[in-house]
Amino acid sequence: MRPLTEEETRVMFEKIAKYIGENLQLLVDRPDGTYCFRLHNDRVYYVSEKMLKLAANIAGDKLVSLGTCFGKFTKTHKFRLHVTALDYLAPYAKGFGVAAKSTQDCRKVDPMAIVVFHQADIGEYIRHEETLT
Repeated sequence: MRPLTEEETRVMFEKIAKYIGENLQLLVDRPDGTYCFRLHNDRVYYVSEKMLKLAANIAGDKLVSLGTCFGKFTKTHKFRLHVTALDYLAPYAKGFGVAAKSTQDCRKVDPMAIVVFHQADIGEYIRHEETLT
């Protein structure tokens, strides 16, 4: 488990900022302690520094996961959020999806038209549970 590089941090923060904007700082500096992001097997984990210090005694190859999985980096180095991050993003989120149409267009759109692009769902979590280690 290692800290994210500058490039990885930038890519991840840009993705998270699409949903929670400037509230991103509130994820790191919380009143109940300081939290950080760590990379392990191409997955980004959100973990308290207190827990991170305790896990330092565990060998990297023996460590399965630590904290909450926020997402993963694809082979093309894009960051994809996991639904497990939703509990942490929801209090600060402007909405967990990307609008495909404006509000005015949504009022007069065909019932089968795409209004919001899918980001994650609980079914996705269940379908890919074995790969979320």
